[in-house]
Amino acid sequence: MENMQAVNSFVAAYLKKKGFKEAEQLLEDLQDKESAPIDFHKDPELAKFIHHFSHKLRSWTYSSLDLYKHELLHVLYPVFIHSFMDLVAKGHLQEARTFFNAFHEDHELMHSRDIQKLEGVLSQSHLEEMEFAHSLRQNKVNIKICQYSYDLLLQYLHKSQSTAMLGVINEHINFQVSPGQPSSISDDAEVVTLIGSCQDSANQINQKEIQWGLLEDSLDEHLDKVGGLLSDSEKTEGETREGDVDETKKRSVEGGKQGASTKKLKKDKAVNATAKSARPGANTTSAAQQVKPDLTLPIMPTEVEQSIVEDLRNRVQLSNAAFPSVSFYTFLNTHNGLNCSSISHDGSLVAGGFSDSLLKVWDMAKLGQQAGSSVLQGENGSTSSEHVVGPNGGKRSYTLFQGHSGPVYSATFSPHGDFILSSSADKTIRLWSTKLNANLVCYKGHNYPFSPVGHYFASSSHDRTARIWSMDRIQPLSIMAGHLSDVDCVQWHANCNYIATGSSDRTVRLWDVQSGECVRIFIGHQSMILSLAMSPDSRYMASGDEDGTIMMWDLSSGRCITPLMGHTLCVWSLAFSCEGSLLASGSADCTVKLWDVTTSTKVPGNEEKSENPNRLISLKTLPTKSTPVYSLRFSRRNLLFAAGVLSKNV
Repeated sequence: MENMQAVNSFVAAYLKKKGFKEAEQLLEDLQDKESAPIDFHKDPELAKFIHHFSHKLRSWTYSSLDLYKHELLHVLYPVFIHSFMDLVAKGHLQEARTFFNAFHEDHELMHSRDIQKLEGVLSQSHLEEMEFAHSLRQNKVNIKICQYSYDLLLQYLHKSQSTAMLGVINEHINFQVSPGQPSSISDDAEVVTLIGSCQDSANQINQKEIQWGLLEDSLDEHLDKVGGLLSDSEKTEGETREGDVDETKKRSVEGGKQGASTKKLKKDKAVNATAKSARPGANTTSAAQQVKPDLTLPIMPTEVEQSIVEDLRNRVQLSNAAFPSVSFYTFLNTHNGLNCSSISHDGSLVAGGFSDSLLKVWDMAKLGQQAGSSVLQGENGSTSSEHVVGPNGGKRSYTLFQGHSGPVYSATFSPHGDFILSSSADKTIRLWSTKLNANLVCYKGHNYPFSPVGHYFASSSHDRTARIWSMDRIQPLSIMAGHLSDVDCVQWHANCNYIATGSSDRTVRLWDVQSGECVRIFIGHQSMILSLAMSPDSRYMASGDEDGTIMMWDLSSGRCITPLMGHTLCVWSLAFSCEGSLLASGSADCTVKLWDVTTSTKVPGNEEKSENPNRLISLKTLPTKSTPVYSLRFSRRNLLFAAGVLSKNV
């Protein structure tokens, strides 16, 4: 304040020296206007407005019956933020700041991020320039409330003659009134929807037709056929040579871990394929739907195909009674420098992105062994010693990738593990070869999390867009724009025709990769979305947010099937098992949780949520000692890999 006065004095002296009398007079009038606060008694409308909120509506809500109080309390938050913004818009800046400081603590617990954003509104120009505030003023807030609570609120507003509050409520709140009893407190995450997109436009977008089915001649279908042919050939050989039959049966027992013969293995595959397509709540027609890819998918090498067939044969079938084995990789001595981690599809490679711009990859097969026996080929100016020799002459246990000029915030292996993509604060994405240990391509103009699918990959950024790339082009193929805040995570759909993006605007959007059009908006989270996962059958999506809430979505309708509560801190990673029966979630609360997807998706859309009390209970909680979970991945054999960094602060 003193600095501002000094600046004003300097400007006034300059204007006086130059003889700009009119400008000097305008500056003095402006200073007098700012220094003279508005008296409540001289502005009775303003005094009445604040009095109705602080001493009437707020007090009446907190003194209501406990049965209806939690529903009525949801009304206070939108009334508070819009009252504050109305005061700013009318020029009552000091009164708006006093009003904000007096009541913002009531909403810190549920809406801390919104409060932090609104705290920066100090003038009318801020209100116009801030996109979050602009979106709130342009669109209504949806609040679910029972009929009796709604009637109580209307009766109070009319009896107290709170016309100002009534005007705010009518202009900015859309009540979704339902008959019967009020919603339970456990459903509060679904009651209030504060977003930057109005519900009507979201509903209109969600009416668009999408092709959520699996690909024609998809990878799983093709590999199942190949596996069947191989089993038939083994069976034929077994009929001619009795000894080979015994050997084939032995391999089936060891590989399948459940079947006792080749016939049993084939039968299990047929049952599993049927179970994948006939998910709960899906009819046979929709389950049989198949689509063509919009992207030209690369041909899979023969050796890779054979490797995947072998993995499919050895896949363990998981359920609510059969949990996966978990392999957890813990980073030590990172000194708070590790920003991200990634695990290859088979768990043989683990990558870490660090704040010092380095990307490090560990080979689990070589970990703990002497690296001197193998010589790594270096390219692009890097020598073998850069990869294997430590600063003190010792042998490194990791491969070092250098090239970024800023902190590395995301790293992901390609599906076959021969490439790794990394993104950095230097606004570049780099493609590395894990075989050559060299940087192949640098993609510029975008940064932060991404998701690869073979030849193509998607990226998201703080510029509020997502982009589709191919490895053979340095420019993006398409750009998806529509989010109102940072895009923090991105995930491919199972059929590669869509990508999902999660944003700090608390929405998840589904995009058509061919047209770049938004075809679904998923609304319900109360904080920024940090993780996404798609079910293998392409029907469902899971999203995790900063508050620890996980939501299961039906892609065809755009509705939340059920929220999964249990984590207490950010959900950083989500992963479906290969057959889609289990969902694993990793959190900053140092736990990995397993959820029964089959049970969660059995809840009909019109069923009362209070009738399903078990929907919030996880199957299993796997705590770590003091390691927040950074990443999760199911291998093709349904082994669960997890990674995190040991933290002394937890």
